[in-house]
Amino acid sequence: MTDEVLKELIEMVSLDAFGKPFIHMARFNKRLRTTGGRYMLSNHSIEINPLVLEVHGTEELVGVIKHELCHYHLHIEGRGYRHRDADFKSLLKHTSSPRFCRPLSKGNKKLNSMYVYECLSCKLLYNRRRRMDVRKYSCGKCAGQIVAIQAGK
Repeated sequence: MTDEVLKELIEMVSLDAFGKPFIHMARFNKRLRTTGGRYMLSNHSIEINPLVLEVHGTEELVGVIKHELCHYHLHIEGRGYRHRDADFKSLLKHTSSPRFCRPLSKGNKKLNSMYVYECLSCKLLYNRRRRMDVRKYSCGKCAGQIVAIQAGK
């Protein structure tokens, strides 16, 4: 999806859900990491994380767009546009917009970065997030030698 198609989608959602036009800029921003989108107060533009579309699909993208449009329309009208404001919460409920974006990670980072070590004597497994020098350490249970079985990614 291009930025032009995204802007058309936002304009369509704005008219359908809010009955008001969206007349400012909209674009994808690959640098957004933890959020689905953001509304820029300074220039009234909306930026959307492209991972929302890749990971969760069009339905979640429309939800994020509605959420950002709530910020947009309330700010333009001079009403409470922040997450804690009653105006914002009631408009979210009225337009069936999500309060939060679903997590955007493609995979479980915790599992990808795990190192697994095993004691050769008692077969005890050690799960670690950081790599350790097996020459410096021995098993805490039986003092046996430790070897790496799975390296993190």
